[in-house]
Amino acid sequence: MTTHRSDFIRTVVERGYLHQCTDLDGLDLLASGKAVTAYIGFDCTAPSLHAGSLVSIMLLRILQRTGHKPIVLMGGGTTKVGDPSGKDESRKLLSDDEIAANMAGIGEVFSRFLSFGEGPSDAVMVNNADWLDGLEYIPFLRDFGRHFSVNRMLAFDSVKLRLDREQTLSLLEFNYMVLQAYDFVEVSRRYGCELQMGGSDQWGNIVNGVDLGRRLGGRALFGLTTPLLTTSGGAKMGKTAAGAVWLNAEMLSPYEYWQYWRDTDDADVGRFLRLFTDLDLDEVRRLEALEGVEINQAKKVLADAATGLCHGAGAAAAAAETARQTFDEGGSGDQLPTVDVPRADLENGIPAFELLRRANLAKTNGEARRLIKGGGGRLNGAVITDETRLVGLADLTGEGVIKLSAGRKRHAVVRAV
Repeated sequence: MTTHRSDFIRTVVERGYLHQCTDLDGLDLLASGKAVTAYIGFDCTAPSLHAGSLVSIMLLRILQRTGHKPIVLMGGGTTKVGDPSGKDESRKLLSDDEIAANMAGIGEVFSRFLSFGEGPSDAVMVNNADWLDGLEYIPFLRDFGRHFSVNRMLAFDSVKLRLDREQTLSLLEFNYMVLQAYDFVEVSRRYGCELQMGGSDQWGNIVNGVDLGRRLGGRALFGLTTPLLTTSGGAKMGKTAAGAVWLNAEMLSPYEYWQYWRDTDDADVGRFLRLFTDLDLDEVRRLEALEGVEINQAKKVLADAATGLCHGAGAAAAAAETARQTFDEGGSGDQLPTVDVPRADLENGIPAFELLRRANLAKTNGEARRLIKGGGGRLNGAVITDETRLVGLADLTGEGVIKLSAGRKRHAVVRAV
């Protein structure tokens, strides 16, 4: 069994964050003797990050908790280009105003996971537009483009997979890895950063940055990536049938976030406890060893801990109480997603399938019809047998709401306004 010198690398390995590293022994030695500054980049393609970004966020948290300094790099510049990694088609190009709005939403997340300030291990947030927006094309090509081999760039997965599928890769996107490599050099120069981290799909981009740093100044830079995370059922992390598992409460309620973790497959509980909570590993091992119905207790611990990190302990407790009321007592619960429907619509009656769609329990009317035909649609706890059944004011409960369910785990409350 390999013994690691630094708390950082030991924790990364023990908790399952390590996929690849450009020089693991060298990074381990460096981190054992001094505080290392490391960064991860986040492009601003949506108003919130989703649970698929949590591995990276938690990795920065571990970095800080083991005495090192995290940098959150906001991609105000690179978002204008679009990262082709893992994508079958070009990203939609966003305006400067859209990017700024997305950056503001994304930035809110990190203060819940990291401590920001001016101390040696306090996190800082920077924006790569600060150096990318002012670049002049010809001087940049002359000074940095000559260090990149097109032959080598074509071999990286982010490019190769798109070309193998005979899908268009624009020159704009092709330049993304050059800009990310330049980011590493700039962050190194400005902040003394020695390590770039990211998901496994970023390996080629990270390696290019390490190589560019060596070519320009001979400085030893390191790269570390985390595994591509999927559930035991093969689903991509951070996605559900209902859509993305957003980290901002205005895009996904704390209750829905809590329920996402509560619904974890038995086979994933131990892995997710290691990755997405601060629980001691001895406690994780105890929880993942539970069997039968007892494993549900471990899932509740996971949901409480993950939601507490993202939304606060109070929101986690409220979500857990709503779940208890909903599942154990058959009530509606205060934290269930609530949809307002005009009272006039309910006076006329709304087809059950349409109301399920309005309540975001189905993406389309067709999906809602199939749900009802399969026996998965419920109205105030009763199975809906007719997809065209009109739901109206007479269906309001004593609490003045209508409770809808899609299967056993997804619920919403309809309120007449």
